[in-house]
Amino acid sequence: MAEPSTAAVDVADNSGDEPLTAQADQSTADGVAKNRERDTDSDEAQGSGGTGRPGKSSAPELHSGHKLARRYRLEDCVTRLDGFSSWRAVDEKLRRAVGVHVLPADHARARSVLAAARSSALLGDPRFVQVLDAVEENDVVYVVHEWLPDATELTTLLASGPLEPHDAYQMVSQVASAMAAAHREGLAHLRLNPNAVLRTSSGQWRIRGLAVNAALRGVVSSTPQRTDTEAIGALLYASLTQRWPYENDAYGLSGLPKDIGLIAPDQVRAGIHRGLSELTMRALVNDGATASRHEAACTTPEELVKAIGDLPRIRPPEPAFTAPPEYQRTTYQQGSYGRSSARPRDTQVVPTPPPPLQSRTGKALKWAVSALLIAALGLGSWQLADALMEQGDSSDGTNQTQTTDDGDKASTAPKPVQPIKIEDAREFVASGSAQHPNDVGLTYDGKSSTYWRTASFHAGPSLAPYKPGVGIVYDLGSERDVSAATIGLHYSGEHTTVDLYAADSLTPASLDAMKKIGGATTTSASATVKVTKPVKTRYVLVWLTALPYASGDQYSDAGYKQAITDLGFTG
Repeated sequence: MAEPSTAAVDVADNSGDEPLTAQADQSTADGVAKNRERDTDSDEAQGSGGTGRPGKSSAPELHSGHKLARRYRLEDCVTRLDGFSSWRAVDEKLRRAVGVHVLPADHARARSVLAAARSSALLGDPRFVQVLDAVEENDVVYVVHEWLPDATELTTLLASGPLEPHDAYQMVSQVASAMAAAHREGLAHLRLNPNAVLRTSSGQWRIRGLAVNAALRGVVSSTPQRTDTEAIGALLYASLTQRWPYENDAYGLSGLPKDIGLIAPDQVRAGIHRGLSELTMRALVNDGATASRHEAACTTPEELVKAIGDLPRIRPPEPAFTAPPEYQRTTYQQGSYGRSSARPRDTQVVPTPPPPLQSRTGKALKWAVSALLIAALGLGSWQLADALMEQGDSSDGTNQTQTTDDGDKASTAPKPVQPIKIEDAREFVASGSAQHPNDVGLTYDGKSSTYWRTASFHAGPSLAPYKPGVGIVYDLGSERDVSAATIGLHYSGEHTTVDLYAADSLTPASLDAMKKIGGATTTSASATVKVTKPVKTRYVLVWLTALPYASGDQYSDAGYKQAITDLGFTG
């Protein structure tokens, strides 16, 4: 189970400050949150108003170990305020960590929270932390969402200093494009701040709390696109300057000095990228700033995406090269080990000896040695040629005898291994859901960069008993003698187990209806499975029953997973 991580919890900010653009609700905690960082957040520059304090409602009696729907076991309470609480929990059915918001069904915001969660879940955009479930039962409303233990909040990243220009560019580009997609579907965030933006271990930026955070706090806005655009501008301002673009301190960042107004980032800190500084001011113009260089203000995420696209590409910084230390010769290497070296002023010049064998006696000795070598080489060559001729005569006689007496029995050369062409393939699903059936052709397209991948499982390496395995059935075109399969694997580590089965069709009825013909276990990025007994078949199932653990990437979360590429059969 993953350790608790504030970066994975999609909770509403707990704040009592007022935003500069609109009044926000003054919330009072009804319990003590374990995550004190949530109790010090602020609402500056979010451009949203609150609906006021909710009516009194009976908060559900919850504690660690409490189960919802006989499935979600509550572990740690992260936030408790305004009659609702947020928890780190465990989905015991899928054996994974999740986050859960819980509030009474008679809470004034229960209906709006349910509606916001269900709308957010329908978006299905991987750039947002996904809502997994939204349920009302037993007088309780709860919302279940993803838990990202490998992600880091922007608040934490900025605690050590401003971002590099390339990182800031990637952040604003990905966040703006994600919010533009959400607004096209009629969804707004309204609580977009450094606590709501996360960077995963693979370098991707994700947004949590879409629509749900605002519903939990009762935040609404008559201009949602403008509100979210200004919030993105504030995120970029903080990323470039490590300052919050308003007078009040917020999110662990110092605000701007009072009575000077909103100044451009490149006036706050030297060396800031000029294009990003101007882009920031175009997004923050919504709060009354003057557009830089008379450029039009960006009032929607879509306009901000277009402005980002007009910027010259910002390249990542070159890796720093550290020169190796200069080689130091020791006194032992100089041949004076155990002796003190003479001072430079006492060094005596040693006369260079004459080249060897330059006298008349030396020259005569060289000619004699050369003559002896030539004679030895000639004698050796003659003996070698004589031995080869005798060996050739004896071998000819032997070959004639073998041909006469044994005929074809003398030939014991093994049959050459022939590659078998794959005609078609289809994913085989023994139980549960399919993995990525549309990608099976990528396993034999001849490209190492393409592959079919499994889902990311939370238990492993063995998939049993939760799933018997995952794999692909291959059509060889006709019945062929299969001797082995070579499989390229995307992930290495402990460990991958691959079995081969002879199938009767491209869509076999079950695993029990097939015959196992080979298997192998490997910790490397490739596997060779040899057929234990000769078999003739047209259809072969490549079946994975154990997968190594790998970290998260842009396609899947961390877990036990594998991907197949460059697969081939030989006969």
